[in-house]
Amino acid sequence: MRGLRIAIFVMISLILMFTVAMAAGDVKKGKALFSDPKFGGGTAGISCNSCHPDGKGLEKAADMKGLEKHVNACIKGPLKGKEIDPKSSEMADIIAYVKSLKGRAPEETPKK
Repeated sequence: MRGLRIAIFVMISLILMFTVAMAAGDVKKGKALFSDPKFGGGTAGISCNSCHPDGKGLEKAADMKGLEKHVNACIKGPLKGKEIDPKSSEMADIIAYVKSLKGRAPEETPKK
């Protein structure tokens, strides 16, 4: 009986860890989506990176509440796509990438 309890506990722990890991998103995949002009079914031929090269201007976005709504607003607006599910893996990945930009100093404007 004790062995069964341990097995169930281990199984539940693994499921929870996997769920948390999936919810956290993948920064590398998010960066790829950020540069993909087809992200969100976009038809404008531009990507997030077109307006925010290398994440420029998003250094403080990680602290924003409702970041998913802002991402979807950009997909619907400039990218001319369709909103993606806020609970999807794509959203988790793009949010993970945007959050990875936190605290990064904005690039200085090159001097002429």
